[in-house]
Amino acid sequence: MDKLKAKQAALSRRHRRVRGKVSGTTARPRLCVTRTNLHIYAQVIDDVTGATLAAASSVDTELKGSLKNGATAEAAKAVGEAVGRRAMEAGVTEVVFDRGGRLYHGRVKALADGARSAGLTF
Repeated sequence: MDKLKAKQAALSRRHRRVRGKVSGTTARPRLCVTRTNLHIYAQVIDDVTGATLAAASSVDTELKGSLKNGATAEAAKAVGEAVGRRAMEAGVTEVVFDRGGRLYHGRVKALADGARSAGLTF
């Protein structure tokens, strides 16, 4: 198996393991983080109804103009603040954090810190 496929398989296994333990409800939806090499995305999801309550990403027109690059910790913090602000507007104050199989480090941690600074608790 080539290196890239092995890394993708490992990420998929970690994500499945995390998702087996983390589930969002109406009372505490799930803050799901997706990170790529160029951008970062975040959604607040109610898994019971399957609805996305709030979302933000580094490709949003609102954020894209102020960000130099979507692959930095500063961009992740801005996305976290945006998703936190939008979740608060939707009436969500508490979430469960789903790191998507990634380590809680770097951009994932920056996004979480941005969401906390916007008022979300987890």
